[in-house]
Amino acid sequence: MVVQGSTDARDIRVGVQLEPFLHQVGGHMSVMKYDEHTVCKPLISREQRFYESLPLAMKRFTPQYKGTVTVHLWKDSKGHLSLVANPLKENQEPFKVSAESAAVAVWQTLQQTTGGSGSARVLAQLARSPKESPAKAPLRPESHLNAQVSSLLEDVNGNQVEKKSFNPWGLLCHQAHLTRLRSEFPENKRHRFLLLENVVSQYTHPCILDLKMGTRQHGDDASEEKKARHMKKCAQSTSARLGVRICGMQVYQTDKKHFLCKDKYYGRKLSVEGFRQALYQFLHNGTHLRAELLEPILRQLQALLSVIRSQSSYRFYSSSLLIIYDGQEPSERTSGSLHPQEAPQVAHGSSPGGLAKVDIRMIDFAHTTYKGSWNEHTTYDGPDPGYIFGLENLMGILQDIQEGQ
Repeated sequence: MVVQGSTDARDIRVGVQLEPFLHQVGGHMSVMKYDEHTVCKPLISREQRFYESLPLAMKRFTPQYKGTVTVHLWKDSKGHLSLVANPLKENQEPFKVSAESAAVAVWQTLQQTTGGSGSARVLAQLARSPKESPAKAPLRPESHLNAQVSSLLEDVNGNQVEKKSFNPWGLLCHQAHLTRLRSEFPENKRHRFLLLENVVSQYTHPCILDLKMGTRQHGDDASEEKKARHMKKCAQSTSARLGVRICGMQVYQTDKKHFLCKDKYYGRKLSVEGFRQALYQFLHNGTHLRAELLEPILRQLQALLSVIRSQSSYRFYSSSLLIIYDGQEPSERTSGSLHPQEAPQVAHGSSPGGLAKVDIRMIDFAHTTYKGSWNEHTTYDGPDPGYIFGLENLMGILQDIQEGQ
């Protein structure tokens, strides 16, 4: 959706209305869809510096950095709040969002239903309560949050807005971000966002596992209170035992035609055995285990491990690792002549030998530190031991699943 002008009369450029990114499975910062191949998120200078000085060896494992964009809060004639981006290049043609865009339709319907400010409450009610212990029932079907949201939209409109399901976590983050901007900043305030590659744009039904890596999550600049809070989270979760914990997940269930979703509260409560079960579930489409994915995932994790071991002084505190594959199997994308393990095309994330396409990407570098980074008082020697510990344990569990299937 292209917006001409805004509530700020001085802004005469054509803006791009940002959409909630419906495949955000974790994190607390709102990720927005700029165009089909680009997402954006609020700019944090430390993260921008990381992308601008990224070692060449790491580029294949991070989203492509596409620069920055200016964003402001905007309210349309119906009172719907949204964020509008103005490209820094005056002659850049904005991406035109279809009026039938699923993300826009879902978001506006929620605002109509709840009067805008109440949409966070509705989404929170749809989400599993953080108090529910996944250890007691780690695979309960109630986490089909998207199905419940879809039902809500059907009741409101009398017809289905979008047949394909979605993950409500991004909408929760988006609502929280809009609420903060509306309460803390004037409407014409300009904000800077990072533009990054949409790493799931090539997937029909992107299955995504968001893993918080390492045994330590707080940055060097954390206050004592924040440091203690993060240390407690690590100690009480698989971060301490394994160097990795689940921050979010969506896996397409072919039998039910929608995503099974898990959030960070689920991941924090998992035992080591629960973490193993969750990894198995991530590779299960509701009818069978996608065993053909294990080898390409392990190959890419091994390649990433080699890269991390070669990066002296880097500490990726609080960063995440995404594991991505398509819930639509290769055989479904063709006439049926291909076997599931035969990828129909070569793309980023493809594995040699005709194996299924998967993607491994590092994201979220707001607390990453390294020698030579601006204004750093603390420097470290050697590669990141916590990240390596997590990768090795993750690979070990995946190898166990591979050998046991």
